[in-house]
Amino acid sequence: MQKGNHNLLNHNDIIASFAKLLSALCEEGEFRYEPDYLTEIFESILEAEIGNDLNLRTKMINCIKTSKMLAKALESFSDQQIENACIEIINA
Repeated sequence: MQKGNHNLLNHNDIIASFAKLLSALCEEGEFRYEPDYLTEIFESILEAEIGNDLNLRTKMINCIKTSKMLAKALESFSDQQIENACIEIINA
């Protein structure tokens, strides 16, 4: 029983950490536009000689993909809804 409570505590800590992350992203604003910003930046890098590095290209693609997934997951919510949810989770 105690082990189950320990696992629940870890899950709650993880959720609270994600809530703090989302809250910080919302304060920064413009997180919804970051996939476009990253794409623009990376396209410029890819046109330069440094962009010929396959490892670097893979990292850039992964960053864009992660950023798009975050924006997609949150697109149906307003910034205020996200902020309110984060506050509730952090204070729980």
